[in-house]
Amino acid sequence: MALIRHLQILKFPTFLSNLLRFRKNLPIGLYNTRVVSLEEELEFAELLPKELLFAFKKNPSFKERVALILKSGKAIGILTVEKTPERVLSAINSISILSQQRTIITWLPQLLLSQLRPLLLPHDREIAAKSDINLDEEINIILAHRLDFKKFILIDEDHQGIAESEKHLIEELNDTISPIVIRHVISRMTFDNADTRTATAQAIIKALLVIGPITHVLEHYTRGFGKIFAASTDDVLAETAELFALRGSGFTWKQLIARSRILIPVFILATIGAFNVDALIDQGHLRIAGAVFGLSSVALSLTTALQSVRMYKQCIDHLVKEEKLPAAHRSTPWILAIKQDFTNPARLGLFIGAVLSPLISMTVFVGFPQFVHNGWVLALLGTTETITAGVVVILARQLNALKFQLELSRLLRTQSTTNQA
Repeated sequence: MALIRHLQILKFPTFLSNLLRFRKNLPIGLYNTRVVSLEEELEFAELLPKELLFAFKKNPSFKERVALILKSGKAIGILTVEKTPERVLSAINSISILSQQRTIITWLPQLLLSQLRPLLLPHDREIAAKSDINLDEEINIILAHRLDFKKFILIDEDHQGIAESEKHLIEELNDTISPIVIRHVISRMTFDNADTRTATAQAIIKALLVIGPITHVLEHYTRGFGKIFAASTDDVLAETAELFALRGSGFTWKQLIARSRILIPVFILATIGAFNVDALIDQGHLRIAGAVFGLSSVALSLTTALQSVRMYKQCIDHLVKEEKLPAAHRSTPWILAIKQDFTNPARLGLFIGAVLSPLISMTVFVGFPQFVHNGWVLALLGTTETITAGVVVILARQLNALKFQLELSRLLRTQSTTNQA
């Protein structure tokens, strides 16, 4: 059946290759298109794109009008943009850093949903002008692309020319799905913005996976030092990844150095903890040994996660003072700070892994004591938050499309139930 033609298909690599390799930036304009080209295909509802089914459910007359287009030799396509264009990401970043205290969730959803523009103060425009940036133009660029991420297109395969009635049909189809597309666009832009800003951080996270062989050699020949290496190296490089992630969000190096002062004593305590794990094992305190090893390997990650949230809380406080934050959100600054910090999938994954690391280490030390001196296992336990971060980043890339399709399926079921009633 000629139902689905992929004009440009994204071939997703395997989970393992995604995790182990440095990902190149996706090219601008990467998209895929599903095409319906034969009139007979309209009778196979289970194979039609859900977007087209949704339009048919909302307005049954669409089916007859689409059938006429297909009968004339043209085709209907659903074009899905797979990555936010770089110019749009640049506009989002400029507005975030130059006028919205490095935040995204406090203004972007409202702009896309209701075209409610973020408040720009005179000094915001002055600061932007010094970099030859017009903030109003940046907002216009975002608005101009808000409905381009998923839309119906008409394909004139035989170059017959497109009639006005056909143009109007495409416009009506797009108007029908635009309310559900907007939420997909919010997720897409938010993720791509965070993903772009943390490219260096993600590269460091993936590079951490090479420490396994080194840990194994150290633990084999110098028992105890392997544990220190496994616990400390991952945490130090994860902290470096966090610094680059925050730098990409617009924080200055001066701010980042100031927040790092507490990390030195935390690192020293973590190293002492890792060094004493062997003594706890020899005394038979495997549960405590596992907990200490797990905590030592994520001490910096947990500390830096809390500091990052606090930094975003300060940003939210500045927005409140400048009266840029909607009144409904002014009573929840900490919640907004947490949400803003965790829009970054790498940081969310690091935090989840840091919380789980002590529990996983305890489980392995108690359940599999034969592995407590195995360098490969120690390296794996020591990089729990790193591996978790990598998994979260990979899943997040696929989640937007999945969420949209699930929401569309739910709406189709609801529409069918309403029609039957």
